[in-house]
Amino acid sequence: MNELREVEVVVVGAGQAGLAGAYHLRRAGFEPDRDFVVLDHSPAPGGAWQFRWPSLTYGKVHGMHALPGMELTDADPARPSAEVIGAYFDRYEHAFDLRVRRPVEVRAVREGDGGRLLVETSDGIWSTRALINATGTWDHPFRPHYPGQETFRGRQLHTAQYAGPAEFAGKRVVVVGGGASGTQHLLELAPYAAATTWVTRRPPVFREGPFDEDAGRAAVALVEERVREGLPPRSVVSVTGLPLNDAIRRGLADGVLDRRPMFDRITPDGVEWRDGSRVDADVILWATGFRPALGHLVPLRLRAPGGGIRMEGTRTAADPRVHLVGYGPSASTIGANRAGRAAVRDIRRLLAEDRPAAA
Repeated sequence: MNELREVEVVVVGAGQAGLAGAYHLRRAGFEPDRDFVVLDHSPAPGGAWQFRWPSLTYGKVHGMHALPGMELTDADPARPSAEVIGAYFDRYEHAFDLRVRRPVEVRAVREGDGGRLLVETSDGIWSTRALINATGTWDHPFRPHYPGQETFRGRQLHTAQYAGPAEFAGKRVVVVGGGASGTQHLLELAPYAAATTWVTRRPPVFREGPFDEDAGRAAVALVEERVREGLPPRSVVSVTGLPLNDAIRRGLADGVLDRRPMFDRITPDGVEWRDGSRVDADVILWATGFRPALGHLVPLRLRAPGGGIRMEGTRTAADPRVHLVGYGPSASTIGANRAGRAAVRDIRRLLAEDRPAAA
């Protein structure tokens, strides 16, 4: 399908950040299908949440913030988060008539004619004056390379492929990563696995007490500083620490969360440290996070020499038509909501400036 369709704004992605952006476009008077379009490559509503493992129940979710204009109420904490949030996003899309088009894969965004951008997709090409990119990170899992990795005779998988603890019954499992996913995996796996080993690059930092508004602002400011300088963003969670809840305390007390430093090499039968110590393993589970999924923006050459994309608020410094929401400081559920509002405010200003003055 090669038909060229024109809109004022294209929103790429229908997770938390994309829906927040679409909601604020709606509130600003933009009409779906006429003025803006939301393109989502996922098969159903729910953003990345729909791909989470079934044992991640809603009660275990860390810091899910409601979408703007509609609270998530009466959610069963024992129900899988993929189901709860998928159903919530579905209700939200219909309540605000956002008309998300799916599944649509965005393949590239290029410079077009007349100051417009061309968004090349599996469903044709869109010409737009502004872009809200909300593609998140789920489609770009990060797995570091260590010497000997290709020789390992067991199974290696990433958090993105994790389906629950039962499949690791009787296995010796090495979990790599000091974030929330790594600790959740370990606590789930321990009753099933023959043995678990936890390794991280840096000692984990556990946070006591409530995470108040001042602490949140300070954490976001640290991430924001990096993206202003054009450096690759760190996640907000990476600077907040891990909440020291009852489950974590039990894991620390019973030795499940007994952290070891990162190994130096992988052997056919496990992992090994420089001092010669080793752990035999059947599985290496890489809970090593994700990177922003921005490959489709490569033709616009937005990256700074530091390896990241330099940002001014939600705008990319290299191209004010392009807004990244859910990126860097807005890569949290509450941050995504605020970024969606900020992006629409800037886009309205940009479109107003571009319009010719009345005669």
